[in-house]
Formats: sequence, C-alpha cells, structure tokens
Amino acid sequence: MNAEDAMHSETNLLWRTSSYSTGSGGECVEVALAAVGVHVRDSKRVAQGGPVLKVGSKAWAALLEAM
Repeated sequence: MNAEDAMHSETNLLWRTSSYSTGSGGECVEVALAAVGVHVRDSKRVAQGGPVLKVGSKAWAALLEAM
C-alpha cells in the first residue's frame, strides 16, 4: 500500500462511539478499525481536526484484554 492508498483508506473509516462513552458530553471516545489496527479519537475535537491515535492490532488486543 502506498501513501496515497493509506490516506484514502483512513478518510473512509467507520467511526463508532465507545461503549464506555456516556453520551452526556464527558467521555466521548470513538474508534475505527483500519487495515493495520485501530484508530482512536476524541469526538469532541473532530471538528477542530483533533489528533487520532493509531494503535496496532496486537497492542489493541492487549489493551482490551487488560481491561
């Protein structure tokens, strides 16, 4: 996959609100599955172009297992 393909695939991610988010404006975490792992963002900062944390598949699985 080249850089252009990677950027295109990241713009078409299906974001889902975490089941841990309350929906009342406090903890608004969204996750999206990607080809190489999981992307995590703060939904309150999406409009401002906030940062996206990209986590590899193995690291994400370890995080979920630890919870």
